[in-house]
Amino acid sequence: MRLFLKLFNLAWLAAKSTTRYPTRSFLTLMGVATGMFLFTTIETVQSSLHDATVTSAEDTTLVVYRENRFCPATSRLPEHYKDEISQIGGVKSVTPIQIVVNNCGTSLDVIVFRGVPRDGYTSGSLGFRLVEGTFENWQIREDGALVGKNLAERRNLKVGDKFDAAGITVQVAGIVETEDSPQNNNVAFVHLSFLQQASRIGLGIVTQFNVKVAEASLLQSVAAAIDKRFSTDTEPTSTQPEKAFFASTAVELIELIRFSRWIGFACVIAVIALVANTILLTVSGKISEHAVLKTLGYTKLWIGWLVLAESIYLSFFGGIAGIFSAFCFLHFNSFSIGNEGLVLAFVPTQEVLLGGVIATIALGLLSGIYPAWRAGGNSISDSLRAR
Repeated sequence: MRLFLKLFNLAWLAAKSTTRYPTRSFLTLMGVATGMFLFTTIETVQSSLHDATVTSAEDTTLVVYRENRFCPATSRLPEHYKDEISQIGGVKSVTPIQIVVNNCGTSLDVIVFRGVPRDGYTSGSLGFRLVEGTFENWQIREDGALVGKNLAERRNLKVGDKFDAAGITVQVAGIVETEDSPQNNNVAFVHLSFLQQASRIGLGIVTQFNVKVAEASLLQSVAAAIDKRFSTDTEPTSTQPEKAFFASTAVELIELIRFSRWIGFACVIAVIALVANTILLTVSGKISEHAVLKTLGYTKLWIGWLVLAESIYLSFFGGIAGIFSAFCFLHFNSFSIGNEGLVLAFVPTQEVLLGGVIATIALGLLSGIYPAWRAGGNSISDSLRAR
């Protein structure tokens, strides 16, 4: 109990000492907040990339694409492939999909139209929930579109509005949101037949097939069976798990995002250097105070803890400010980036936020180790003589 009380008193003293140099402490907090803002943003991008490209045991979707094609404009498959794919063992369902994009390159403002069959579909089967409008209104209107929430916010769209992109004009029949597939929040779902005609591709031609298999262990065998079946046709296929398809298609985008991790490392180093420098200046200004504490019986370990506590305070509170700012920035702006018709949404998760909080504490400890050792290592006579 006495040990805990002593630790608490020293921690309280450290908290008070940070306010003795308000300008220095404030600038340090702002520097740490800026570094952690960048770090959290980059970790969110990395986490979103991981979720979009790494196949897990719960993934049971295959994407059947035209072999040696990437941009949706060049992938054309006969719609009647659906019947033959359905007969392959392990296949639960097959969905023909037509995709039209306004830009096949890497862009922050990609509009993706996804044409899906009108019959046999409900809002639940498409994997989203309606925020505004009605699903029935979408089924009735030939040019109706169910617009992802992020896309609607980015283009200021409401139910009943008309908008056009890539030569396609649609009316917003509903606004939808999904948590399982954040990329769909940036997509406009329209009727397959409408999109085939509006894009002048023609009926009977689709971009891809999304195939649901009975269980994840069948992904590779079913994919091989599909490609073997159409290998000698005029339109051969390339079938991959959905996330592997994203990884193979958006290679340039993925490399760009992975490079950003080095910026995150640079932010961590900058935070350590900033806090360590501030604490060293503080230690230099408190030489006589530490000498008095040692005279009163405080050991080198207790003096070191006093310095460490101050370092953790600066890192923690500055880091919390940066993490919270990054969360609000990403959450309310709904950023995403598209490539080859695929959209990667940057969504902050609880894991990223928790990791950021732990990182701030760890950075505070690392930043304070040397200053704490230096403060505790000086003898009483040396401290008073230096003063």
